[in-house]
Amino acid sequence: MQPASGTIAEAVGEVQDQIAAACRRAGRSPDAVTLVAVSKQRSAAEIVEAIEAGIRHLGENRLEEALPKIAAVAEQAAEPVSWHMVGHVQSRKARHVLTGFAMLHSLDSVKLAQRLSRFLNERGDTLDVLLEMNVSGEASKAGWDVSNWQHDPAQRSAVWDDIAQITALPGLNIRGMMTMAPIVADPEDARPVFVALRELRDALAADFPAADWSELSMGMTDDFPVAVEEGATIVRIGRAIFGPRSD
Repeated sequence: MQPASGTIAEAVGEVQDQIAAACRRAGRSPDAVTLVAVSKQRSAAEIVEAIEAGIRHLGENRLEEALPKIAAVAEQAAEPVSWHMVGHVQSRKARHVLTGFAMLHSLDSVKLAQRLSRFLNERGDTLDVLLEMNVSGEASKAGWDVSNWQHDPAQRSAVWDDIAQITALPGLNIRGMMTMAPIVADPEDARPVFVALRELRDALAADFPAADWSELSMGMTDDFPVAVEEGATIVRIGRAIFGPRSD
């Protein structure tokens, strides 16, 4: 999908229409899909415009950029919003995730989980988290390598052992999983990645029933309709709402 022309409000409406159409094709309710507008490199004014158009969930990739922006938007926006950290978080910066974010999409290691849990215990708080899974196996992507979990017993055992440790940690509310599909010319080529994440979620839900595995954060500007058709409950959309970034 290409970025919508015109205003941010028009772009938001176009994305919402695309989500609704994908839900109809899959026999799902559009209410089952949360739209997270990814506001990396966007100004507070642009974000407020998106909020005025109905956006209630915002995603950021970098803590250094996000934290001052969260404060600036809070001063300008008339409606409350939920902020999602969707980018990689170094374990040494774990404490900062607890400032202003409703959900972390990119929990990608036991080390980060342990640090978050310790800080949450100190605060007497909890945090909703998604486990980041590298379904495609690309070296450039973060997350647990689950590219061959169904056929590689060693890979499956390593992932299951890590998740057993994480599910035992206090303060972390596991809500599901996140993945990033490869950049492909045809969105249909991303479909197997979304199917694989859903199947992995079902396997983990069977073996770790105490956790909440209801959320699948998958799908971005170029492929989110396919992700919705395959069960995405959260889509992370930047360019289709705000237009292309400078990088």
